[in-house]
Amino acid sequence: MSSGSLIDQIDAFERTALAAVQSAPDAAALEAVRIEFLGARNGRLRDLQTVLGKATKEEKPVVGKRFNEVKQRVTAEYETKQRALSRPKRAAGGLDVTLPGVRVEQGRRHPLTQTILEFKEIMGRFGFTVADGPEVEDEWHNFQALNIPADHPARDPLDNFFLATANYAARQSTASELNLTAQPAAVTGPRLLRSQTSTVQIRVMESNPPPVRIISVGRVYRPDTIDATHSCMFHQMEGLLIAEGTTMAQLKTVLRLFARAYLGHDVTIRFRPSFFPFTEPSVEVDMSWDNTGTKWLEIGGAGMVDPNVLKAVGYDPDKVTGFAFGLGIERFCMRRYRVPDIRYFTNNDLRFLRQF
Repeated sequence: MSSGSLIDQIDAFERTALAAVQSAPDAAALEAVRIEFLGARNGRLRDLQTVLGKATKEEKPVVGKRFNEVKQRVTAEYETKQRALSRPKRAAGGLDVTLPGVRVEQGRRHPLTQTILEFKEIMGRFGFTVADGPEVEDEWHNFQALNIPADHPARDPLDNFFLATANYAARQSTASELNLTAQPAAVTGPRLLRSQTSTVQIRVMESNPPPVRIISVGRVYRPDTIDATHSCMFHQMEGLLIAEGTTMAQLKTVLRLFARAYLGHDVTIRFRPSFFPFTEPSVEVDMSWDNTGTKWLEIGGAGMVDPNVLKAVGYDPDKVTGFAFGLGIERFCMRRYRVPDIRYFTNNDLRFLRQF
């Protein structure tokens, strides 16, 4: 038998097999085609391979090469058809659920969230537990119980985010009559977005006898002019320790140890005398930005809890004392990662956020 005749038989097998594969309407029909053409025992390919054994020594390279090409093509076509028939039908609306989906990029925690979680972990090692409170507050918890009288500049409507400013003037006329040593039976008046997390201290002390050792972490709101180090919404960590014999030295030790735990042993912390209505004595806390002593960044305020605050929640200031501190979380994060502008944290620029 001539090589031309053998190759004609191979070409005929190819045409017939491909047509049968392509026209198979379902999986069962396709399996029947496989058995007929590619079956290992009685398939046409097996019969064709037997005929090829009659080729001469000179014909075998050409005929063998063509046979292998056809076998591979028919097999590949069968496998393609098999995958197509195994796909589920299109869903309602013409959606092909077998098409590759859009890959969802794996997210990560925001740098401020990472910082908050680490703050909680560090303070937990110091024996502090976490307490939470509402972001929308009343004047009692945000001002009066913190020893901030009605005529204090901190209560100016322009320095706070009041939610009921229309009633503020009427509230001012009666605020001075309230007793700062006892909480009103029913807190009334306008609400505002809390200006410090110290409000949580009051809520905890109202419902828990001393000793108290807590931190509160969350958002606070002040209508500051926004620049590289200020924002109208930022995060604070407030700390409070009330017990017998609490001292200013303990407060300074806690703050130094905390700063070193988060920023490293090379950080430098300094304390400057200051004034806050709810602490006496009070200090501002600064940290060196570059450890050269030429650039300092304020990170918060602290001090010994004022006796009037202790009285407002029913504590006896002759028996217990305490310290409190409030630290700016953004500024710690800026110092650690050398972020030059606080606005980067809220710009939602993925180029910035992917670095953390």
